[in-house]
Amino acid sequence: MDKKEIKKRRMWTYFIDATEELIKTEGLQHVTTRKVADKAGYNSATIYNYFGELSHLLFFASLKFLKPYIESVTSEMKKTDDPVEKYLIAWEVFSEYSFKNPEIFQSVFLMDLGDHPENLLSHYYELYPSDLLAVPEELQPVLMERSINNRGRLAISAIVKAGLLDQTQAEQLNELTNLIWQGMFINVLNNRNHYSAEEAQERTMKYIRELVNAKIAVNQ
Repeated sequence: MDKKEIKKRRMWTYFIDATEELIKTEGLQHVTTRKVADKAGYNSATIYNYFGELSHLLFFASLKFLKPYIESVTSEMKKTDDPVEKYLIAWEVFSEYSFKNPEIFQSVFLMDLGDHPENLLSHYYELYPSDLLAVPEELQPVLMERSINNRGRLAISAIVKAGLLDQTQAEQLNELTNLIWQGMFINVLNNRNHYSAEEAQERTMKYIRELVNAKIAVNQ
């Protein structure tokens, strides 16, 4: 790695760490380019030498808040070899943490990041490789995928491999479960209902479990 690349990575971490601290103290919605620059000890123009836009900085910093989710889903999915249970556990943990931290999950999974957002995840894990150390190899492709639809396809692939659903049925199930979560998530994020995080998760998982069980039962 040459000196230019070392400097670039160092500057990235300065600004990402400053953004993370501002999210902790002021909340994600109150983070501005100017505040990040002041916190890091640079001017605002310097940020744009390393990041295309503020949303990229928010994305990187938000990923650091996903550590408890990653640790939890990794731990829980190790408890069973059943592909259906693994899939439901993946949704259980994802819905739990997303409803508890809607702004963070919106920044990571739904915010418009412009062109080639898939490259940003690779850059993040290059900067913070230790975040993947405890993650089983089979789970890493899912965590390296930002698209909710693609994450779902990877998560459901074991059910297809086990012969419980064919590819068309899996695609339908993936789309429907994503729509269930997204519908509830948007309502929670925009304060369109009065559910607590726990209530939102409970209702979401009730619908997802019923759908998954019904789809598999029809195929047996």
